[in-house]
Amino acid sequence: MEALVLTGIKSLELQDLKQPEVKPNEVKIHTAFAGICGTDHALYAGLPGSAPAVPPIVLGHENSGVVAEIGSAVTNVKVGDRVTVDPNIYCGQCKFCRTGRPELCENLSAVGVTRDGGFEEYFTAPASVVYPIPDNVSLKSAAVVEPISCAVHGIQLLKVTPYQKALVIGDGFMGELFVQLLQAYGIHQVDLAGIVDEKLAMNKEKFGAKNIYNTMKGDKIPDAEYDVVIEAVGMPQTQEAAIEAAARGGQVLMFGVGGPDAKFEMNTYEIFQKQLTIQGSFINPNAFEDSLALLSSGKLDVESLMSHELDYKTVDDFVNGKLGVVSKAVVKVGGEEA
Repeated sequence: MEALVLTGIKSLELQDLKQPEVKPNEVKIHTAFAGICGTDHALYAGLPGSAPAVPPIVLGHENSGVVAEIGSAVTNVKVGDRVTVDPNIYCGQCKFCRTGRPELCENLSAVGVTRDGGFEEYFTAPASVVYPIPDNVSLKSAAVVEPISCAVHGIQLLKVTPYQKALVIGDGFMGELFVQLLQAYGIHQVDLAGIVDEKLAMNKEKFGAKNIYNTMKGDKIPDAEYDVVIEAVGMPQTQEAAIEAAARGGQVLMFGVGGPDAKFEMNTYEIFQKQLTIQGSFINPNAFEDSLALLSSGKLDVESLMSHELDYKTVDDFVNGKLGVVSKAVVKVGGEEA
């Protein structure tokens, strides 16, 4: 089978690999689509994701496909089912797993990070992380359930209620997801700050963002205005802006992934005086069912946010920045007919 293998730092090779064998508790999946995100950029550059990736490894932790084979102990799916995979596999034995915080697992492994993932025609995953897709959800949409679930987990860490005003900082794919998700969770006003006029306009006209701010063109985000602020960029200046935009009693979700050594400044008196909650968010525990339900309900439109559909040969161009501005890219491995 064809597989796109990370063989070293900034080195991807198309190889012919043997199909993986299925263990009793595993499912073999014929890949349809695999998404690419910032974590893949980091792994490609030799940086850690949710866990370190040691080459040679097949990336692709966002994926969808059709069950090709099941192990002897598998009961939750059958051959022919359309599925998606939560890549994160928890040990169940460390103190974090045993105290209801599996996302902080000390022995985390992940499909497409520590074991081969969706950038190959067939891959395997434990049955416990394989989820059937509702009939009205396409395989292309299902390939991005993992990033949806990360955003859902972030919202679940907050206290959200309809009266609140929310601001999303960042008009990349995750920021655009948050615009839709916050409204799906009942917040009555969601505003968006970003740097691309076309994206900002689409989120206002199509996805309900009330006010939009292009910070590259000097638009000023109101100070101390928002009950909920989602920082979905991961840069010091946007992290500082998130705190400044938060109102008294506000909650700031630091969702964007910053550099391992990045730091930002904040006024400690402002944190005290506003009584702010600053919340981090890591991966996606127990959020796949909600994410699939949101897709099935029609409250999320993810395919409108996908700007590029790639094949194996163009993945290298993407991670090297040769494709220009990309909102969201997915790799068509087998397609809907997989």
